[in-house]
Amino acid sequence: MARLTGRSVIVTGGARGIGAAYALALAGEGAKVAVCDILDCAATVAAVEQAGGEAIGQVCDITDADAVAAFVGAVIERFGGVDGLVNNAALFATLRTKPVEQVSSDEFDQVLRVNVRGTFEMIKAVLPAMKRKGYGKIVNIASGTLFKGTPFMVPYVASKGALLGITRSVAREVGSAGICVNCVAPGLTMSEAIGDNPDYSGDLAAMTVKSRCIPRDQQPEDLNGIVIFLLSAESDFMTGQTVVVDGGSIMN
Repeated sequence: MARLTGRSVIVTGGARGIGAAYALALAGEGAKVAVCDILDCAATVAAVEQAGGEAIGQVCDITDADAVAAFVGAVIERFGGVDGLVNNAALFATLRTKPVEQVSSDEFDQVLRVNVRGTFEMIKAVLPAMKRKGYGKIVNIASGTLFKGTPFMVPYVASKGALLGITRSVAREVGSAGICVNCVAPGLTMSEAIGDNPDYSGDLAAMTVKSRCIPRDQQPEDLNGIVIFLLSAESDFMTGQTVVVDGGSIMN
């Protein structure tokens, strides 16, 4: 039997790239998938349905509490509840690397607003439904940069470090309710949006590959296995953990 049969899972940032890859993989394991993004999610929904899965999609700004509540409400109405949440949406692909003294206060605030506040809003919105069921899986997507202390990316690294704290704190708070909260820290993953940014697709990508035990570019599909595991019953006694998936660049 597919590992996620009968489970409904929300994937944020699911219009393209890594989020779309998650949605397809989760549907392939039997999940009913709900994707949201600030972009139109129709292509992802169509791809899931073409593959024989069930999906819904909605434009939603995850920093807008009312929009998030409306989206989660629509998911519950369609699927009867929320069993899993993948907090994938983040501001990253369009950011440029720069020294910390050149980062504006507005840019810093914007990155944390999306990457941290957005994750907080999604978690807050799904918890009541998970608590009613007495079960749930939340997977936050952090980054290997928080372990490396990657320079010239201070707002992004700060935001992903915050997700580690959120993961641990919420895991302590909701474990008795049957809810597991874990975190995945990917390496630099070559989605189409990353390939369009010369700051990531040039020297940084080459240096990252050289640092890995498995010396190749990381693809969105390389993350599917760990996300499926963390959403499945196989990880029911695992919470508050961060798993690095980066081809062996980081060993912790």
